[in-house]
Amino acid sequence: MDSVNQSALTPSKTRLARTFTKVLHIRAATADRSRKLKVTEKVKNDDERKKLFSDENDEFQKRAAMDAFIAKVFATVSSVKAAYAQLQYAQSPYDAEGIQSADQIMVSELKSLSEFKQSFLKKHLDDNSPETTHLLAEIREQKNLLQMYEITGKKLDSQSKLKDSEIIFLKEKLDEANRENKSIEKRLNSSGPLLPDEKLHFPLANDFVSYLRQTTKCIRSFVRLMIGEMESANWDLDAAASSIQPNVVYSDPTHKCYAFESFICRVMFDGFNHPGFSIDSRSPPNDKRFFIDNFMELKSLKAKEYIKWKPKSLFTKFCWSKYLRLVHPVMEFSLFGNLNQRDLVAAGKFPKTTFFSSFADIAKRVWLLHCLAFAFDPAAATFQVRKGSRFTEVFMEGVNEEPPKASPAEVAFTVVPGFKAGKTVVQCQVYLS
Repeated sequence: MDSVNQSALTPSKTRLARTFTKVLHIRAATADRSRKLKVTEKVKNDDERKKLFSDENDEFQKRAAMDAFIAKVFATVSSVKAAYAQLQYAQSPYDAEGIQSADQIMVSELKSLSEFKQSFLKKHLDDNSPETTHLLAEIREQKNLLQMYEITGKKLDSQSKLKDSEIIFLKEKLDEANRENKSIEKRLNSSGPLLPDEKLHFPLANDFVSYLRQTTKCIRSFVRLMIGEMESANWDLDAAASSIQPNVVYSDPTHKCYAFESFICRVMFDGFNHPGFSIDSRSPPNDKRFFIDNFMELKSLKAKEYIKWKPKSLFTKFCWSKYLRLVHPVMEFSLFGNLNQRDLVAAGKFPKTTFFSSFADIAKRVWLLHCLAFAFDPAAATFQVRKGSRFTEVFMEGVNEEPPKASPAEVAFTVVPGFKAGKTVVQCQVYLS
């Protein structure tokens, strides 16, 4: 019985042992396989990390190379600019060696830029030491900027010296003009007072010359303002000057302003020899006291203030009528885009514009000159010189800075009229051809 039981139990133990062994073997195999998988995965992750690091390093190197390349391009461009600045500076005063040196540098740097272009297109931007290249390029660029600042400083110093020379020249011209004025005043004073009534204490002929000079200055200021407005409105100034004074050859293009000045003087002084400027059918009394009083009233006031004070005075009528004649409607619309100023003047009002205020200043000066002229005995009268007349210093003064060398000089046109009061003559200003 015992032997039977023992024999019966033995196979069961054997199968259990085999099963247990098999399970242990499977576990061992699974663990070994898992271990192998982990090792393989670790190796793969390391490779990926190395590859990723390598890619990042390559990208960094490419960016560094590109930054260095761009820095070299900017440094080369700054060299071109510095060479061009040197080239300009060497032209005045003329420096042949400086021009040649700057030209060679420009050619060399432009070739470098062409080479950079080809390298960029072919993607040959490799640089063994991009950081050093970048720093050297920045240093070079700063040196070029410093060179440009030095050249600019030299230019400013040269311009300053030129201005100093101009100031000295203008001072000499001013001294010469003052000497001429004193000479004229002596000639005028030598003729004695033109007003017999000494009790009036009214300005004499030398004061007339002074007021004429102020009037001319106002007219020229207005001409500059008018030309500026014309340029803003895209006027053809050459055509405009030719329409005023045709067939005139100017020694300097800027002298065309004298044509506009002559037009303003022609309009403003038209009727000057008439006591009422021919603006009213009723002439004022031909009495020196009337003109003296008129002069004293307007002298210390602005044109706008006087017009408000006496809106129906002869001066007010003179101011309105001259503006409507001087500024054509087409011209006003072209310059300002409307006829507002003209409408206000026609309504007897004072336009609040710089243009009209400048005109009113001329009107005031001309009217004061008119009052002075009729305060003399006999009254002063204007005169002009015909085109083609031979120039004579007794009756004329040339406005050209450098009168033509042709002998004898001829008058192209009268710019500012002259004046005669008895035996006293104030020269007219003419443009010589």
